[in-house]
Amino acid sequence: MFSTLGFSDSQIGIFMTLTLLGDVFISLLLTLVADKIGRRRILVAGALLMLISGVVFAISSSFSILLLAAIVGVISPSGNEIGPFRSVEESIQAQITPPHLRAEIFAISGIVDALSTALGQISIGFFTRYMKGKGWSELAGYRATFWLYAACAAVKLGLTLLMSEECEVEPVREYMPVSTDEDIPLSAKSSPQTEPPTPIALEDNPRGVWSTIVSSFPTFSEESKPIVLKLALLLGLGSGASGLVPMSIIVYFFSQTFHLPTNILGLIFFTTSLVSDIAQLLSATVAKRLGLIKTMFVTHLPSSLLLALIPIPNVYLASTVLVIRFCTGTMDVAPRTALISQLVLGEERTSVMGILNTVRTLTQAVGPWLSGWLSEGGRLWISFVVAAVLKSSYDFGLLAMFWNARPREEVVVQNNDDRHEQDEESI
Repeated sequence: MFSTLGFSDSQIGIFMTLTLLGDVFISLLLTLVADKIGRRRILVAGALLMLISGVVFAISSSFSILLLAAIVGVISPSGNEIGPFRSVEESIQAQITPPHLRAEIFAISGIVDALSTALGQISIGFFTRYMKGKGWSELAGYRATFWLYAACAAVKLGLTLLMSEECEVEPVREYMPVSTDEDIPLSAKSSPQTEPPTPIALEDNPRGVWSTIVSSFPTFSEESKPIVLKLALLLGLGSGASGLVPMSIIVYFFSQTFHLPTNILGLIFFTTSLVSDIAQLLSATVAKRLGLIKTMFVTHLPSSLLLALIPIPNVYLASTVLVIRFCTGTMDVAPRTALISQLVLGEERTSVMGILNTVRTLTQAVGPWLSGWLSEGGRLWISFVVAAVLKSSYDFGLLAMFWNARPREEVVVQNNDDRHEQDEESI
């Protein structure tokens, strides 16, 4: 669309970069205050901004106005969701879902997300071609797609308004006991929660506008701070490795190395996407048997190591390795989200997920530039090897740091029981 408006390549590059950075900042800000302001209010505001930005893109040709609309409306330059919605929605799903079902719910959510994205990409391609065949100009076809984008935002707004109070953080935390045989432990040594923790009361702070603004931001418990730091370091390491070999780089490697026609490339990567989606559904079943951390390790480590074998100078072997890698490459996604939801307290969950998603986005953004620099010198294979090493380090680091981890609610229960016993002894 931008080229049809007469924007230069440098302007388009600046637009994409500023949009990405702006989206990350706004998304982090909104996720940090979502639990205090209200999760539904954040989602409603986001849907309204999406609606407005869609209309702006459909009618405006100003570079500055489009840039502002893209940043405020959280339009992703990559096509993937980087806005605050995912963090808020995952936090809501974790709150209203029993712990032993979270991995399955997140897996199903991931499948729906992937299929919806694919459907949107395919339908928009056919839509623009159809409009062009009807005599519409290329620019008019692009503008029509943004009217469809605005319509989708309106539907999202309506659905968000129908959400119930159960989506919000409870003033007094009440966790349901989940001592069933089907619980998914974090590791073999963790045990399921048997009773709810002692409620934590939050004090009001009526000291003025500035105090109100400050109080809208979360305060993490002392126990959660090192956990968030460890998760940020590990996820930043893993995402940085993913940034070295994103799907676009892999497609480019196969195209330039083996000179494959587009239909063969399409078949290869359609197969990888298909097995990746199927694997996500299987991850919840594996997690029930092994636990979340073991599932993440045993499924993701082989995928990490196989990255180093993709640059094999044989199209059949390279394609086979690629497909095998994607068989387990996404099986850690749902368990990882379930793990994060259990490692922090309920009132911290949205903010933590927002912070971690921001870290992952920023670290992943560096990789393509490095891979492009290596590719210019004919050394793109180094990206695959380095990515394999970094991802393997992430896997072993996760196992080492969280092998003995227990759900935070369980820890709170234990601490309360210990204090209760000490009080009884003192009496």
